[in-house]
Amino acid sequence: MPNSRLPSFKFLIGFEAAARLGNYSRAADELCISQSAISHQIAQLEQQLGQPLFRRKGRGVELTVAGRLLLDSVGKSLEQLQNGLNRIETYMDDSLATIVCPAHIASGWLQPRVDRLREAHPALCPIISIDETARYVDELDVDIVITTEPLKQQGLHEEPLLADELVAVCTPRLVPAPDAGLVCIEQDLTSDRIGPFIRQHFGARRKAAIYDDPRLALDAAVRGRGVALVSRLLADDALRSGQLQLLPGYPSLGLGTVWMARIEGDTRLPLIREIFDSLLHFARADEPIMSKID
Repeated sequence: MPNSRLPSFKFLIGFEAAARLGNYSRAADELCISQSAISHQIAQLEQQLGQPLFRRKGRGVELTVAGRLLLDSVGKSLEQLQNGLNRIETYMDDSLATIVCPAHIASGWLQPRVDRLREAHPALCPIISIDETARYVDELDVDIVITTEPLKQQGLHEEPLLADELVAVCTPRLVPAPDAGLVCIEQDLTSDRIGPFIRQHFGARRKAAIYDDPRLALDAAVRGRGVALVSRLLADDALRSGQLQLLPGYPSLGLGTVWMARIEGDTRLPLIREIFDSLLHFARADEPIMSKID
């Protein structure tokens, strides 16, 4: 009966190299050991597992069925281990800070302010992610998170960052054009809250395009394809640059407060807290142009 004790990690490393390269000699060269050492390790591994893992093929080797099954597990385990080592390397790099942010806010508000952030913190190399699942601030994968509602996670310091609203925007050329079509986001049209607002205030306008990504709707507006109904934070950079204007005479719809969070107290690096404070400062400094937070 095969031994249930886990094999030596050294044996598994040698096995993976031989399986990947199809040759004991090349595996030995890669691992800087002798070919006889590789042969001995694999023989011991096969003895412990009670299964042959390789068969000879020409001047090399190929995996048996048992060998292929083991390689699948070992390969995944080594990949996971390497990912863990990479995460540790990232954690130890005092120039890296990970900020997780919804895509529309990252694109319209955060990205245009990265240069200001780096001017304030010259050593900073920001990692900006729009991964909607990465909301847990653990100081390893995530240092700062921006969300559309508070996380209420124990041990976090959270602050309101910005207020957002749904606004009608278009190029200056289209402002006086009453027949300009409407560029919409598909999920807004079916939303219980936003749908009635659109129908009440913009129902008379024909639909020029419907997108499933707000960033595409904004791009369509910048290209002059119609009046887009988008998040004001998404449109922030285009509004500030003059590419787009708010359509006068139409109301906006409040979308709530955007929050920012970091670990409470001392952060992984002093830089993390400084970045957090800088982003708060940017939001407050821009407040006359943005909507007020309730």
